[in-house]
Amino acid sequence: MNNLIKKSLGLSSKLEITVRNVQTNASLLEEGNEVRNRNPRNLELMRIAKKPAGYHLEKPGKDHWNRLVINRTKRHVFAEIHHFKHGPVITATTEEWALKKQLYKSCDVAAYKNVGRLLAQRALESGITAVYCDIDPSASQKKTALLDALKENGLELTEPPQYRHANPWDSFRDVKPWTVQE
Repeated sequence: MNNLIKKSLGLSSKLEITVRNVQTNASLLEEGNEVRNRNPRNLELMRIAKKPAGYHLEKPGKDHWNRLVINRTKRHVFAEIHHFKHGPVITATTEEWALKKQLYKSCDVAAYKNVGRLLAQRALESGITAVYCDIDPSASQKKTALLDALKENGLELTEPPQYRHANPWDSFRDVKPWTVQE
């Protein structure tokens, strides 16, 4: 068989072809002793991880995994996604040379819109599809442009609720997030 492949590809007899065996996940589980999840935010993506609720007398808005934060200085716009435990995870700003080079001004509506596009792209590339947003869109036209750019590029501005296991007497049961619906 290997000689036939070598002749059809025009390879010399000195070259060796190695065929790699493809393993399935089931065979890996049978052979291995433990499975280690190397994604620390996997439970958040599956909606199983506990959301920090804070105390009931605190200001509302503490129950989120990722939150959108927009800051502005005199010259630049900063948009960040903050994780509740680890701080800023993803940032986009008009201070970045590649974005600053393309803008006429670094604090106008076009700057806010482009920062929103860039932040949404980076968030989706890193696996974050939804963030908690407590920003009032009617506060300014610039923030509205940024929020619209986030929505247009596929980032949801409301996080899904945390999955809670239903009790046997509950009449409504949530669909388990790890089940596949067809």
